[in-house]
Order: sequence, then C-alpha cells, then structure tokens
Amino acid sequence: MKTKGEFKGLIPFIIFVTIYLGSGIVLGMAGVEMSFYQLPAPIAAFAGIISAFILFKGSIEEKFKDFIKGCGHEDIMVMCIIYLLAGAFGGVSNAMGGVDSVVNMGLTFIPVHYIPAGLFVIGAFISTSTGTSVGSIVAIAPVAVGLAESSGISMALTLAAVMGGSMFGDNLSVISDTTIAATRTQGVEMRDKFRANISLALPAAIITIIMLVVLGRPEGMIDMAATYNYDVVKVIPYLVVLVLAIAGVNVFAVLTGGILLSGLIGLFKGDFTLLSFSNEIYNGFSGMQEIFLLSLLTGGLAQMVTKAGGIQWLLESVQKKITGRRSAQFGVAALVAMTDAAVANNTVAIIINGPLAKEVSEKYCVEGKRSAALLDIFSCIVQGVIPYGAQMLILLSFSKGTVTPFEVIPLLWYQHILAVFAFIYILRDKEVKSELNENLA
Repeated sequence: MKTKGEFKGLIPFIIFVTIYLGSGIVLGMAGVEMSFYQLPAPIAAFAGIISAFILFKGSIEEKFKDFIKGCGHEDIMVMCIIYLLAGAFGGVSNAMGGVDSVVNMGLTFIPVHYIPAGLFVIGAFISTSTGTSVGSIVAIAPVAVGLAESSGISMALTLAAVMGGSMFGDNLSVISDTTIAATRTQGVEMRDKFRANISLALPAAIITIIMLVVLGRPEGMIDMAATYNYDVVKVIPYLVVLVLAIAGVNVFAVLTGGILLSGLIGLFKGDFTLLSFSNEIYNGFSGMQEIFLLSLLTGGLAQMVTKAGGIQWLLESVQKKITGRRSAQFGVAALVAMTDAAVANNTVAIIINGPLAKEVSEKYCVEGKRSAALLDIFSCIVQGVIPYGAQMLILLSFSKGTVTPFEVIPLLWYQHILAVFAFIYILRDKEVKSELNENLA
C-alpha cells in the first residue's frame, strides 16, 4: 500500500534541524566559543523523535517499532561500527606516536602549500578505488588534521579538501553503492553512467585542485629549514591501512588490522603496556559516542518520517512542477537532493527516488544515463555538505571540536563547482534545444 504524502510527516525532521543548527547560530551570534558544540546533537535529534511520537498516528508500540527498524537499518549499523573502529584506530595510533611520525614525514617531503591539493588527490584515489567516502575519510583525516596543525594551513580548508576528494570517488566509483543504486534503478549500463558522470566530475576536480594549490598556503610563516623527527616504523600502520583500502579490502578488516598493527608496534616500542593498549581502544570507542548516538537516532527518525509520508510529500510536491524535459531533470535533481537532506543517506535517497526518476525520465524522454548521473551527483553533493551527514560528522570528529561545519561548508569547492557544472549540464541539454527549435518552427 502506497504511503500518502503529508507535510506533517516532515515536521519532526524540521524540528531536529532547526534546534541543531539554530542553537549554534544563536550562540555564535552571542559570542559563545565553539557554539555548534554547546548543544549535543543527539539531544536535538531526540527532540525531533519526541515530536514524531506526538504528531504521528498509530499506537506507541507501532511507532516504537518503526523507530527501532530505522535505528537497526543495515546502513546505520555499518556506519556505527565503522565509527567505533575508526575511533579505536585513531586513539591507538596516536598513543604510540603514529600521527606525529606521519605528519613530520609529510612535512619533510611535501611542500607545505601542496598539502591540501595532495590530500584531495589521495582522497579521490582511495574513494574511487574503494567506492566509499567514509572509508577514505577514516583513512586520511587523522593525518590531515595533524598536517594542518603543524603546517599552519587552515584546518577548515584541509578538512574540506579531504571531504571533496572523498565525495569524488563516492559519486564516480563503479563499486560505490550509490553508483550501483543509480544504474540499477534507471536500468542503464555502468559504463554509460560513468561517461556522463566523469564529464562533470573530472573538470570540477581539476579546478578544485588548482584552487587548492593557489589558495592552500599556510596562514603563517613556515621555517623551510626546520627538521622534523619521525619514526618510519610508526608510519607503517597508516601505509597498511591506505594500501588495503585501495586494494578494496573490507573496511572492518582494514581498521581492525590497523588497530592490531599499531598496538603491536606500540608494545614493541614501549609506548604502552597490554593494559594501556586495551584502554586506548576503549577510549577510541568512547570518543565516537556522540556520532554513534546521533546516527542511531537519526536513522530511527528518518524511518518514522518516511512512514508518516514526509518523503512522499516531497516527491509529490516536486512532481507537480515538472512540465518538460528540462524541468524533469531539475525535478530529479531536486527530489534526490531534498530526500538526502531528510534521511542523511545518499544511497537510501537514490533508492527512494529511483523508480519515480525512471518514470519521469521515460515520460519526458530523458536518457537513463542522464537521470542516473543526476541522481548520483546531487545526492552526493548534498550528502557531503549537510552538517549532520555521516561524512561531515566523522570528518569533524578528528578535529576535536576546533572546527564547525559552517567553517568547512563554504570551502567545499569541489561540491559547489560540481553543482554548477551539473546545472549547466541540464541547461545545455542539446535535446532540449532541438525540441525548442522544432516548436518554434
């Protein structure tokens, strides 16, 4: 039975976002430091959940089942476990001196003003190879933070470079779940979607790299003659994680292997005992508590919002505005973008909108490869920008609260440029032009 679309279904989500972002904005205007970290994000999500229980129809038992179903969604569980393992790897590696060694080695061999551009390229390579933006962020964000702190390069710009490169591959990789979902729902070949996608993503990436090289310079003067001490052995866990990630090894195996390898090196070097090694793992788990809870709660909220017709209302509202081929493409883009903003999961957003996008595309003669590319591009653009998305949450967690999402978002040049290219892609559709010419004739 098809869910009836209702605006009321979106209200709990609007409450969550308003409290989450509004508190940070208000406190920031009042001059409070780290304003976006004063109100714990899970509390804002909890407020949205309470409103959902009050506003939505059905018994408490039925609504609770929907909530638990969302919390236990496979994607949510995968993300939560990744958070824990990423926290543990970061904690153990830092405790045994791995971060300092990697950072100092990087400062020794890489010109400082190339660091942001280099991080973007590495992130793009890893995410394209593995098909996961989160895996790419987990692998390189700890090092990126250390490089930013030691080199004087803007932390926000450095993190934005990591995010941009990671979303490049998430959107483009042939093994990415978003790419698979987009091609399957539109019934097109992977290579056709890739060709349509690469014509937009590659130019956007090249422009971003140029901007990072030109503008990614340190904020202060750097002593180019300075020497940096590092231990090559302590760099090994990061190299192993990078190599395994590029090789496509399961992210759980990669992070677990990284934890154990860092632990062995720390024990051998005398950086900690077996007991302190265990404590560092647990401290890493604990450091991810807020992100873990927020992902769990927003997963449950998203399920309740969808069940109450909030997402269906979005679909119906946009569909009413579609009148032709060009508006059909803008409609597909708007649908997947707004759905992703509501559920904070680009794969789920594509799956929800896929059937409708295919129906709209067939009705208005939009090629499947175009609709597939638009679904993937706009879901990834939004997913990489929203402050409560898994990518942004885990990226900022490595900065230990020194950077807010609103410092990073304006610097996400790759996402912004890709959005501009995608809009031009729709506006310059040759088939649209030919249709207009035929009508004029």
